[in-house]
Amino acid sequence: MIATVISMFKNKEIRKRILFTLLMLFIFRFGAAIVVPGVNTASLMSGVNSNSLLNMLNLLGGGMIQQLSIFSMGVGPYITASIILQLLSMDVIPYLTELSKSGASGKKVIDRYTRYLAVVLGFVQGLTMMIAFNRSYNIMPNAGVADYLFVVTILSAGSMFLLWVGDQISMKGIGNGVSILIFAGIVARMPSQFTQVFQQMTGGKAGWTGIAMFAVYILVYLLIIVGVVLMQLAERKIPIQYTSSTVQTKKKDMTYLPLKLNSASVIPVIFASSVMIAPATIASFFTQNSFTKALTNFTDMTKPVGLIIYVILTILFTFFYTKLMVDPEKVAENLNKSGTYIPGIRPGTETKEYINQVLNRLTVLGSLALAFIAAIPYLMPMVTNLPKSMGLGGTGIIIVVGVAMETWKSLKGQLTQRSYRGFISKAEGN
Repeated sequence: MIATVISMFKNKEIRKRILFTLLMLFIFRFGAAIVVPGVNTASLMSGVNSNSLLNMLNLLGGGMIQQLSIFSMGVGPYITASIILQLLSMDVIPYLTELSKSGASGKKVIDRYTRYLAVVLGFVQGLTMMIAFNRSYNIMPNAGVADYLFVVTILSAGSMFLLWVGDQISMKGIGNGVSILIFAGIVARMPSQFTQVFQQMTGGKAGWTGIAMFAVYILVYLLIIVGVVLMQLAERKIPIQYTSSTVQTKKKDMTYLPLKLNSASVIPVIFASSVMIAPATIASFFTQNSFTKALTNFTDMTKPVGLIIYVILTILFTFFYTKLMVDPEKVAENLNKSGTYIPGIRPGTETKEYINQVLNRLTVLGSLALAFIAAIPYLMPMVTNLPKSMGLGGTGIIIVVGVAMETWKSLKGQLTQRSYRGFISKAEGN
């Protein structure tokens, strides 16, 4: 691994890409420190620390919601728009379905629509967020319509600027730009999180007991990272064989169809969180009464009932999104078109049923593992004396580990490609 890193920095093109990515991340973190004008962030900071929901959003946003920076919404509107159009492209709107099957040209059109929708969603999200924050924490006293429009425009423009930064990273840097920005936001928050946990555990009369507890906290954190890595790498390899293979070459021509344990990645967690957050957000616009209080308590993930609902939704959304990502019928059709088959399984319907059966079994294990990791931030404060704001960030770890692994694969792929080009150039020269 060390040799690979050294060879990457020796490669001029990859070194430029890495430095460009670091420059874009510096711009991202610099903008994250710029506070939206005309907003009282002091009351918001105390509110975020006492509200578990806001604290979770603040953790995933790299602390930008707490200080209400111009990048507070991050690339969230674009992600939401991407998910919506992806779902609508699954035989819901025929026009979008045709575009999704039209190759690169169709994807460009869908991406353009996604950006248009992201602008609208960004404006709606910003307006909703500012109204809710102002009603709860009075961050904009005596604010009028023009004041709201001014702040929301800044937040929407900041989100779209971040999307442009992500595009630049994708084209001139390393990895997926949007994923890198989310990764940077979460990682930037981790040092302050560890510092707060250390102060909480070792403060007062805790002494060596507190230090030992903090060491256990770090150990559990590392174990969660190992578990996430194993979950991301785990896959079931279904052997497939070419129909043109003879008996002598059968073993050599044997390849595999990989099915990941967690094909849905972190999307089910985002879906489940959105469903749980929506009722509390809507209730904040109305006068508090017994119904709104009951609704808020019922969807509070820091309480047993809300956590159970959250886990169930995560499992259900994992099955739903896995079916969208991996269609057994299309996989069986592609195998048939490419002249391959699964040994012992007839092509066509039997292949589809077999892949569907294997995928369901994998999804059961994957959904349970994903739900457990996602529930850890809310479960830990229930069984320990940690405050709700200092729970282990399971969702954040999934995102960080996934992005880190994909970026590493991208770097290795670029290095291998450059090595092949150099080899071919030398061969042609000779």
